[in-house]
Amino acid sequence: MWLYSGLFLSALSSATLLPGSSEVLLSGLALTQNANLLMLWLIATLGNVLGSCINYWLGRHVMHFKDSRWFPVTQRQIEKANAQYARFGSYSLLFAWVPIIGDPLTVFAGIFKMRKGLFLLLVSLGKGLRYAMVIALAVGIEQLF
Repeated sequence: MWLYSGLFLSALSSATLLPGSSEVLLSGLALTQNANLLMLWLIATLGNVLGSCINYWLGRHVMHFKDSRWFPVTQRQIEKANAQYARFGSYSLLFAWVPIIGDPLTVFAGIFKMRKGLFLLLVSLGKGLRYAMVIALAVGIEQLF
């Protein structure tokens, strides 16, 4: 039980702007003899998607502070992100799992007020596939079937 809780928290924090690496923990847990691979996948995916939802929520509300001196993003950066978002569209969220660029993608989705249902669908697909690949590589693809 504690291992699942730790995996959930690791996956959640890895999806926020905080640094983290849930893949290492997931790989190790997948290699244990009695590992329930489906449960590991579900917990990691759920935690990581929830972390992205936190980023989305922050994006939805952070623009209230854009005129504050401490605000970390300039208007020029926001306009550049908006242009990139318009260019690549909402499907760029399928790459929300990619290190460095993924977390800001989810924040900007909130800033640009992307539909919540589409956000959840795309982020869940991308992150779910990523964790499935992590498990498959850890245990060996042939052992999954």
